[in-house]
Amino acid sequence: MKKKVAIGMSGGVDSSVAAYLLKEQGYNVIGITMQIWQDEDPVSQAENGGCCGLSAVDDARRVADMLDIPYYVLNFKKEFKANVIDYFMEEYMHARTPNPCIACNRYVKWEALLKRAMELGCDYIATGHYARVCKLPTGRYALKKSATAKKDQTYALYNLTQAQLSHTLMPVGEYEKDEIRDIAEKIGLLVANKPDSQEICFIPDNDYAGYIKRETGREFKKGNFVDLDGRILGQHKGIIHYTIGQRKGLGLSLGTPAFVVAIRPETNEVVIGTNEDTFCDTLVADHVNFMALPSFTDGLKLTAKIRYSHQGEDCNVTMLDKDRVLCRFSKPVRAITPGQAVVFYDGDIVAGGATILHRGERT
Repeated sequence: MKKKVAIGMSGGVDSSVAAYLLKEQGYNVIGITMQIWQDEDPVSQAENGGCCGLSAVDDARRVADMLDIPYYVLNFKKEFKANVIDYFMEEYMHARTPNPCIACNRYVKWEALLKRAMELGCDYIATGHYARVCKLPTGRYALKKSATAKKDQTYALYNLTQAQLSHTLMPVGEYEKDEIRDIAEKIGLLVANKPDSQEICFIPDNDYAGYIKRETGREFKKGNFVDLDGRILGQHKGIIHYTIGQRKGLGLSLGTPAFVVAIRPETNEVVIGTNEDTFCDTLVADHVNFMALPSFTDGLKLTAKIRYSHQGEDCNVTMLDKDRVLCRFSKPVRAITPGQAVVFYDGDIVAGGATILHRGERT
């Protein structure tokens, strides 16, 4: 009997080709678009819904029709609001820089979608992510970097659980991006040349601070820019406007380039320093998710990425307790940012990851 798989369809070329590949591999495929956009106004949904707006639904439905697979639009607004939007705003208000895609992947695209898919009698869920699922000789499931390094998305998927991975298929991870577009053109998909989505789907104008102000109805107090010695350099617009390593938009004239080194919500201060001051060789992170490894042994040598675009740096890992890890890099890395993820790799395999608490060794 054919295995049944529900694929999350965003209307983009990657998930569309993924659906085609799965059908070619003999799976019984159904397409699902997750309705997450909070605005009830159809015009706003069409313009701002990103990967899950009305235009995405139209594209996904056309692809499903062409592939002759069943297609559903399911409402995930509640899950998205609680696990992504509310989390995003709360983190910024506490001077941390969140990664909403990581939260969406774990709690919406996997946890919530997998639950619905199982209710529909599916054996697996699938996505168009550039990553590969593998089962290790130890019996554990893990992610392996995709065939195309520059499109690899394992960083944003480090938080998936063993149960989720055991029911996951990622067919495009074996291909280069150009190959995926070639397949789409070959089979006549209208989305073959559709641009990739870049911005956060619920903030299409990228004005995070403006979004938080509108959604919370709060005004955020101005405060002081200070240097590393505590000297006042000027006044900032409110801590939600800043992130570690930021240079642009500070409004400071100091005669030399200025960078955000730290944000102190308890005193409403933004600490300014040089680019050199943004580098550090240690960090502490919590909420550890073990993937390829069931735990980290002290002094374990791995490679770590501290943001999606980071190339990675060799490091030693030590567990401070069951849910906190100390990472010591072989050389300093730039802009270690509380709220972002640190993801550990053993070669091409994701060993696990955690949420950055702070730079340095203080516990």
